[in-house]
Amino acid sequence: MYSKNIKKLLVNILLLGFYVGLAQSSKKPNILFIMSDDHTSTAIGAYGGRLAKLNPTPTIDQLANEGMLLENTFCNNAICSPSRATILTGQYSATNGVTGLGGKLPEERQYLPIELKKAGYETAVIGKWHLGTMPLAFDYYKVMHSQGHYFNPIFTEKGQTIKEYKVGKKIEKGTTQLMGHSSDVITSSGINWLQNRNASKPFFLKLHFKAPHGPFISASRYNTYLEDVKIPEPDNYRDRKNNGSIATRGYNDELINVIGSSVDSRNKLRNNTFLIDRKLKRSLREEEITSKAYQVYLKKYLRCVKGVDDNVKRLIEYLKKEGLYDNTIIIYTGDQGFYLGEHNFIDKRWGYEEGMRMPFIIRYPITIKAGTRSEAITENVDFAPTILDFAGAEIPNQMQGKSFRHILETGKEPKDWKQSAYYHYHLNMAHHLTPAHIGIRTKEYKLLLFYGANIKGVKPTTPPSWELYDLKKDPTEDNNVYNHPKYAKTIKSLKDKLKHFRSYHKMDGTEFAYNKVINKYWDYTNEDYKNAIQISSEAKKLIPLDRKIKKNKKKTLNESIRK
Repeated sequence: MYSKNIKKLLVNILLLGFYVGLAQSSKKPNILFIMSDDHTSTAIGAYGGRLAKLNPTPTIDQLANEGMLLENTFCNNAICSPSRATILTGQYSATNGVTGLGGKLPEERQYLPIELKKAGYETAVIGKWHLGTMPLAFDYYKVMHSQGHYFNPIFTEKGQTIKEYKVGKKIEKGTTQLMGHSSDVITSSGINWLQNRNASKPFFLKLHFKAPHGPFISASRYNTYLEDVKIPEPDNYRDRKNNGSIATRGYNDELINVIGSSVDSRNKLRNNTFLIDRKLKRSLREEEITSKAYQVYLKKYLRCVKGVDDNVKRLIEYLKKEGLYDNTIIIYTGDQGFYLGEHNFIDKRWGYEEGMRMPFIIRYPITIKAGTRSEAITENVDFAPTILDFAGAEIPNQMQGKSFRHILETGKEPKDWKQSAYYHYHLNMAHHLTPAHIGIRTKEYKLLLFYGANIKGVKPTTPPSWELYDLKKDPTEDNNVYNHPKYAKTIKSLKDKLKHFRSYHKMDGTEFAYNKVINKYWDYTNEDYKNAIQISSEAKKLIPLDRKIKKNKKKTLNESIRK
């Protein structure tokens, strides 16, 4: 009798657990989308690599341990505004129209919050917005203008009166100025919204940190973080090896002083040696300046990263306290990758791995197994469809991305899942002096065409060239093998895939002037290479380094820390 009662009790407990689990799975999840500006996967411990032992992100690493980490997530245009627009629209840059900084995304095309609201969600975005129009499609917003400030940032908050604030000698408009470091006040604002939201609805909160975007200013409590630590350099920091081509280095390397901003003094127009005190710099040899510049750069960057990680911890602690942790999908990502000295580059923009690759970590214990990883190729154009899928919302036909929910929940790719990622940096030699280029990335190869023309340009101003990297043999992209005969069939196959993709998504039309240049150099004959040599020579003449450096040295160098 006693035994029968115990068995009955156990059965009832199991049934109760089943029904509770069923109720949880049928309830719409809350969604917390955390995005940091320029946070590369290299600076996240869970991704491994040379910085993992420094343990810069213990909280974010724990999210990865409790959820899934995606190894091959890529952006299609590694620059702030375009990536943010792609995430909101589920469309590539050429389709949504935001191809560079200052691009505008009107309310009617902010598809992600529009569809989530239809599905019963309360929506909010807090922090860095960096799109030319306000996030009017959200129920609530509290966002910084453009890049915003690291300290005492000014926000525009929905429903509040616009006022004027004096910042140095400038007057800026907004509704609210919050005192403190941006990472701290953005987190506090997010928690405050969660506390005052409509609890009868599931929430979707986009929380956008400014950090670790340049100029890498951390809260004072991190001033001594990593102070006595020597940060390991990437193997290709001092030697770019065979990375690049005539397009990125010039004929016989005649443009290496101009193309691609650098950590050390290689790029005479934009580099990070300005981070070193002038008096100290005069006493150092060039090799010592190179070492010092890297250490200062990395420590400033990682101190900002540490501040972000600590604030993610605050968010998680709040969710746990309120009993929201397990029914909230938590996504952590960056708006693109970032260079921490690889190939001696700073910033992003390049279609090489460090710029194109994005971190993507997701935790949702109800359907996503803890401690899992996936090598499936995903893109930021897929984020919105995936979020909508989890929310039980409709995925609009105008979205070009696809939901990868199945991959997250099973760890397996559907039979028809994409096997390549597309890339297009539309600007040419802007800001960080990167030529315009397109490319395709599979699990085995990276093919890039640097066409070197402005958005409205029909002629290249920097020399065009193709580059190919065998990612299985050369994951750090140190050896351009485009001209190696054994890769001829591979190149043809990749070009066919790239051409088909661009045609399918209507990116190859005459409405885009630069396509004239892309088409001209598609086959890349010996004559095209001769033209590239001539263009390289002309580009060198157009950029009179000595005169320009003397005239604009202070302006150009100081500007680099702000972009």
